Amino acid sequence: MTIKSASETLAKPVNLRIREDVRAVIDRAARIRGKTRSDFMIDAAYRAAEDTLLDQTLVKVDAESYRRYLAILDKPPGGEGFERLMGAPKPWQS
Repeated sequence: MTIKSASETLAKPVNLRIREDVRAVIDRAARIRGKTRSDFMIDAAYRAAEDTLLDQTLVKVDAESYRRYLAILDKPPGGEGFERLMGAPKPWQS
């Protein structure tokens, strides 16, 4: 475990300029969540950053596992569940 110095753990300011209408929406959402504007924005930015980094994750597998994965993708869907799903009413067609 690495022990961080006090200067590494101190919060650093970030200044943003946003339109008033955007700020109003953020404030409204923050109140609903019971958070301050800063906490809400930090949480949202952190989640977006994590998602971006996770999207870049490289998964390495052996050749046989990769061939099985491709075979599954190439296999057309089917079965009772698939047929039921395809036969279900479409909300955009009602």
